[in-house]
Amino acid sequence: MLQQLRRQGRSARLLAFTASCATLLLALCGCQTAGAPDITGSLGETTETSHAADPRREVESCRDRFRANPNDADAALQYGQALRAAGQRSQAVAVLEQATIAHPNNKALLAGYGRALADNGNFQQAFDVLGNAHSPDDPDWRILSAQGTVLDQLGRHDEARQYYASALRIKPDEPSVLSNLGLSYILSKDLPKAEETLRRANESADADLRVRQNLALVVGLQGRLAEAESIVKADRPAEEAAANVAYLRRLLARKENATAQVDKIPVAAVGHPD
Repeated sequence: MLQQLRRQGRSARLLAFTASCATLLLALCGCQTAGAPDITGSLGETTETSHAADPRREVESCRDRFRANPNDADAALQYGQALRAAGQRSQAVAVLEQATIAHPNNKALLAGYGRALADNGNFQQAFDVLGNAHSPDDPDWRILSAQGTVLDQLGRHDEARQYYASALRIKPDEPSVLSNLGLSYILSKDLPKAEETLRRANESADADLRVRQNLALVVGLQGRLAEAESIVKADRPAEEAAANVAYLRRLLARKENATAQVDKIPVAAVGHPD
């Protein structure tokens, strides 16, 4: 019985570590450091709208256009994207859901709706919708990558990597796909493979700040904080570099606190004997 409880304790600690990593990844991809591009969820997509200094103003502008012509698919898509960028996730889902009902064959709307669902945590539904946003005879590497990130959130890491591989066959060495692949390896606790993949992504001239942030995260998770800080500070203005370092430290501290709390659980308190 004692051995069984110990195994249960180890399993609980492993699940907690994986959950804490998932929380870190969502925080990294869902929040912005100073000067970071908009990143919604962990979908590795490029910025879809022009982002005003005040996201609320962008929402208001897109809302006015949408209300003037609610049957305009482009207006609905832009309004949904503006809501996503402003963090109004459930509202984005509602707007894009209605738009896809009115325009069921509009691939761009389906892609936007699927991404909004993923933002909102509706992962299985997001995966199903994204599958209808392109076809096997005309695949979109961006959607393949998005489907991979959704599968990762569902814990289906091996399947997710098949989607990343398909995306990379269409768009070789695409840094956003490689970055998502690196995050997938973090979720399955293969930190060396994650670092290797993220370094490859960061070498691309097209790599953006989120790739660098993800690389810094995996380096920090391996205990090399000074190196991680140097990665997020490189080539950034002093104020922005300081903000990025502070943000990285908060992420890593959150992981350490979560792991410490799990380690405090007595083995006999985890689970119940048969």
